[in-house]
Amino acid sequence: MDINDIRSAAERIRPYVRRTHLEYSNSISRRLGVHTSVKFELFQKTGAFKARGAFNKLLTMSDEERAKGVVAVSGGNHAQAVAYSSSVLGVDAVILMPANTPQVYVDATRGYGATVELQPSIGAAFARIKDYEAEGRVFVHPFDDEVIIAGQGTVGLEILEDAPDTTDIILSIGGGGLAGGVGVAAKSINPDIRMWAVETAGADAMSRAVLAGKVVEMDAITSIAKTLGAPYVSDLTLSLVQKHYESVTVVTDAEAVEAMVFIAERLKVITEPAAAVTLVAAEKLRDNFDENSRVVLILCGGNTGVSDLSSYLSLV
Repeated sequence: MDINDIRSAAERIRPYVRRTHLEYSNSISRRLGVHTSVKFELFQKTGAFKARGAFNKLLTMSDEERAKGVVAVSGGNHAQAVAYSSSVLGVDAVILMPANTPQVYVDATRGYGATVELQPSIGAAFARIKDYEAEGRVFVHPFDDEVIIAGQGTVGLEILEDAPDTTDIILSIGGGGLAGGVGVAAKSINPDIRMWAVETAGADAMSRAVLAGKVVEMDAITSIAKTLGAPYVSDLTLSLVQKHYESVTVVTDAEAVEAMVFIAERLKVITEPAAAVTLVAAEKLRDNFDENSRVVLILCGGNTGVSDLSSYLSLV
């Protein structure tokens, strides 16, 4: 996969996704003491960047493959993205979700017309995939697929088109699809740009893999940032992060919620914990920036239910 694959994906998915806006934030710039803009990807269709990869995958499938349907595993935004793109393109979709998935995600996924099957854990959900593949369904992996990664990489293209003077991009990592795609796009356009990633403790599969130098499977996801809750990354996404990223910062759930509150009060948007962590990481990385820096934070998703938000506030 290279920049040409990402450019092709951008053309392919253009009729189906939103080009989300990039905007300078005076509030965050003052807080950090550095020029900072925000990529509002939480305004993407289904409320997160995942629609980009899902559409790219389904649009590259053959008519025969689409006729047999798709299956996906997700406890969050990938579920809604596959359900939505399948609905738009007339493809039957089954989504396997762990039983502890927030109800807002389950309801939204069903609302897009997909069949939702709850499993005891994310591991059990992945184990069930082979049964559906045996029926002929195509597995739409949440991150370990170059076609999916190319779709997510279109976020990076938009950032560099709208703000070519960007020096640093900070984004969150679940399985690593967004990080991989944006890293390839940004570094291909500007090899000097610096990429920084962030996870929450308890959903830190990538930082563990980077430290170990190989994929590490987590026993359980304990962070409130469920959309970062991949039990493991892949060899592909690990290699892309190792190649393109300066570091992977790990923050706490409480820090993520405090950042959510600040963003809600100053930017007037409600993010997911998985998106707000970029602000926390920017503060921890502050010494790497100066008056010439042009930092972009990607707010990757905003699918937080009111009941979830209420429970999060108990952490701060």
